[in-house]
Amino acid sequence: MKVLAVCGFGVGTSLILKMNIEKVLKQNGIDAEVTNADITTATGINADVIFTSKELYSQLQGKSKAPLIQIDNFMNNKEIEEKGMPVIKGLM
Repeated sequence: MKVLAVCGFGVGTSLILKMNIEKVLKQNGIDAEVTNADITTATGINADVIFTSKELYSQLQGKSKAPLIQIDNFMNNKEIEEKGMPVIKGLM
């Protein structure tokens, strides 16, 4: 499974989100490749699921076949788990 974390520039916040997604997946026993990217690059990456911010969610809608998950607080692992795990488990 390929998981993508997206922010505006693909450096700071998407890296934080990527690391927290990896923690949540590990805690749930799921092995996945998690990468991070900027919004422009993200539209060309083939991913199974995409995590992004409220600000970028609408810009990514319809540009990928992957389900989009809007995360309001990239530091909140509970939010990542509550919003992301049902989608990820549904894809398995």
